[in-house]
Amino acid sequence: MSSEFGKALKIQIFGASHGRAIGVTADGLPAGERIDEEELYRFLSRRRPGVSPLSTARSEKDRPVFLSGLENGVTSGSPLCAVIENSDQHSADYKELEAKPRPSHADYTARLRYGDSVDMRGGGHFSGRLTAPICVIGGIAKQILERRGIFIGAHLKSVGSAEDASFPLYPDKALFDSIAAKPIPALSDEAASAMESEILAAKADLDSVGGIIECAAVGVPAGLGSPMFDGIENRLAAALFGVPAVKGVEFGAGFASARLRGSENNDPFIYDNGTVKTEKNDAGGILGGITSGMPIVFRAAIKPTPSIGRKQRTVDLSTFENTELTIKGRHDPCIALRAVPVIEAVTAAVILDIILEEKQDGAF
Repeated sequence: MSSEFGKALKIQIFGASHGRAIGVTADGLPAGERIDEEELYRFLSRRRPGVSPLSTARSEKDRPVFLSGLENGVTSGSPLCAVIENSDQHSADYKELEAKPRPSHADYTARLRYGDSVDMRGGGHFSGRLTAPICVIGGIAKQILERRGIFIGAHLKSVGSAEDASFPLYPDKALFDSIAAKPIPALSDEAASAMESEILAAKADLDSVGGIIECAAVGVPAGLGSPMFDGIENRLAAALFGVPAVKGVEFGAGFASARLRGSENNDPFIYDNGTVKTEKNDAGGILGGITSGMPIVFRAAIKPTPSIGRKQRTVDLSTFENTELTIKGRHDPCIALRAVPVIEAVTAAVILDIILEEKQDGAF
């Protein structure tokens, strides 16, 4: 399975939702970086299941054990390996799914690709559970970047029909921290309340609801990236689509720019305090695949959780007869809620990888 990304920072995710453990290896982290493990654990707790009535009831501590690469809280320069043990699996809930694939889930395509022996209990290697080790390396990357003045944050832009405001032109760390401290990470408390209502209504209907996550990275140096096929958008999008449930990514004004004229969409340049900036940021901080110095801003669309309690039509692959399926188990009514720190983690890992790649001939 292709479960790795990165060039200078090579990251690989391993494990399965109901296996003994999940984890991450990362080769290329700079040596001598002090990592605050309690801060890392607080970051992981934002994604952790079982801490909110709005998420799955599965309860996991998600406290990583570092087998290598981190000694006395400092990166050693050798490949990092972190493991998170699974402790609350209910594999029996997934017995029926061996022959009856869940609609809009990877059950069917995984079986086509890997055969009957593929482990799809709880979603197997395709599960959102695998985003926990992504948050381990992403949380480490965030700490390393923050010491260089690069800050990354995200919020729920929408859940169902409930809409939050967009980030301001220049979001900052204080704003990111305030959002992260909220049970529903939205800019507006009123929007958060409406989002909660959407999630609870879907849960009451044995259904699920999707959402959009807006992410920003500030302090990223201008001039990073490349044109054509190795630009900042390319690298970010490739990794973001590795997050289960991500169905779309747009940068800056994104698809809305297709409805504008050039005079509306263009970002006028200005010179301010010795720096070239733009008056607005419809480009999302990237031009021609290269950072402009403005905040990188993008949005990721998260589909509704496919595992819902309603009766659904499917095919029994043991008899190839049309049948029905009622899914058991514990599932998020809105996976976008816990995906917010995951999007931050992927963004941090990609940006750190790009910086390390471009600084290989000099000091980081």
